[in-house]
Amino acid sequence: MNHTDTCHTIARRAPHIQPRIAVVLGSGWGGLTEHLTDTVQMAYTDLPGFPQPGVAGHSATLWLGRLGAQAVAVMSGRQHGYESGAVDGMAAPLHILQQLGCHTLVQTNAAGSVRADMPPQSLMLLTDHLNLPQRSPLVGATGSERFVNMVDAYDPALRQHAQRVAQAQGMTLFEGVYAWFLGPQFETPAEIRMAQRLGADAVGMSTVPETLLARHAGLRVLALSFITNFGAGMSAEPLSHAHTLSQAQSGSAQASHLLAHIIATLDDGLDTP
Repeated sequence: MNHTDTCHTIARRAPHIQPRIAVVLGSGWGGLTEHLTDTVQMAYTDLPGFPQPGVAGHSATLWLGRLGAQAVAVMSGRQHGYESGAVDGMAAPLHILQQLGCHTLVQTNAAGSVRADMPPQSLMLLTDHLNLPQRSPLVGATGSERFVNMVDAYDPALRQHAQRVAQAQGMTLFEGVYAWFLGPQFETPAEIRMAQRLGADAVGMSTVPETLLARHAGLRVLALSFITNFGAGMSAEPLSHAHTLSQAQSGSAQASHLLAHIIATLDDGLDTP
């Protein structure tokens, strides 16, 4: 699909911003937009190719602006695989932002912990993932580039930078493996036990398809999870989307503050491929 018109629309409405870093905001991370300066907002409905998220907590707005000296494009809202069954809903926006100049994708999500020592309100840096549905947005792609090398898919240098920033702020930033479940139902206690045995540290319903798309496109990836709950069977607390949003909202300011500093302090040695 040709996305030239959408690229031109974005460039025309924000001619002073040539984004280098794309950011996807999941639940609990919306406060990042409060740290942006020199901003322009665009509704997804005005941008052909951008999805219309059908889940509470995702505003479907593209923000162009700056975090420190970094020019960024922030997607407030993503399309999840459980909304339609298709897992390539973020292919067009990522392609468009790459055409505009983005070379790095920073992803965020809300997730459930499957580690007793990583409680709700924790933050976790993704080191790897488990694609449990074995679904790929690259199905149907052609050429040898579709056989994407997924070693170090979550960029080690970007992860080290994030840890340095967290340590400087006195914050604990866990690291771990994220297991993707398609959803929309929450996992069963048996599925949580399975994820633990497979080596997962957190579970969620997003992020992995976007990472596959980004690595296929040659974008570097950094991803962080906001832990909203323990996995099913690990506590007596009932799980619901309302609970997830409530937990995410209560920790949003701290998570977004850290994320803003991580992005703003990227230096020339890190923010170029």
